[in-house]
Amino acid sequence: MPGPFPGMDPWLEQHWGDVHTSIVTYCRDRLQGGLPANLRARVEERVFLEWEEQGEFQGRTSVPGVRAVEYPKSGQTRETGVAVVDADPAMKVKPFEEATTERFIGIRDYSTGGRLVTVIEVLSPSNKERGRSRDAYLKKREELHDAHVNLVEIDLLRTKESIDAIPRAELPDEYHTPYLVTVSREDSMGREYEIYKAPLDRRLPIIRVPLRPSDDDVILAIQPLVNDAYDRGGYDIIDYKKPPRPPLEGAAAEWADQLLKSKGLR
Repeated sequence: MPGPFPGMDPWLEQHWGDVHTSIVTYCRDRLQGGLPANLRARVEERVFLEWEEQGEFQGRTSVPGVRAVEYPKSGQTRETGVAVVDADPAMKVKPFEEATTERFIGIRDYSTGGRLVTVIEVLSPSNKERGRSRDAYLKKREELHDAHVNLVEIDLLRTKESIDAIPRAELPDEYHTPYLVTVSREDSMGREYEIYKAPLDRRLPIIRVPLRPSDDDVILAIQPLVNDAYDRGGYDIIDYKKPPRPPLEGAAAEWADQLLKSKGLR
């Protein structure tokens, strides 16, 4: 069952963990068949780790592997107060609650050993809200640029914070939309940005995803990804009488109210 909105559904933002994972997976699936030989799209992940050192929090990003665990030596203890015995060795594991896992799509060239060609990011709150996770994401963006990797950023979150590569204040008013897609590509003239607007009352854009310089772009429609996330995720049970989080304001709130009333959802 399709959702009631022609574009992004603001009520999906409060279910972002599930929706984000779905969009990333469906995006990988749609890209795969349109890629040239030797290129493959993979869902990859990085983990941002935080720890405290001398009273200050530190952080780094890493590709997840195995967790470090400690195998302590067995120690002596008394059993029932009768005899002294050795306890069996145990694996000591400390859950790390400050780890943030971020999934993205990497398009790799397997004719060159898996070289990263293009990264597609579906932004999450941790990428946009001020803090160490956002700082790590911005650093990763710089590293991708320095490595001449194309980057597609799909921003479907209406948080007040922005990490747009090109500040929206520098864009024409018609591009000051609640959602936005930014494509940065590397060509012979250097880095170039393509901005796709995504207003609330229209379908999400169809974009060009850059690959290797010798390849044609691959076309990616964003709207079907969101439609599939809504439909397959069972979000037809959303109560549209309650406001979304974050709430809509002004003309956007009035437009959404009329739309939902016309569909019998209010």
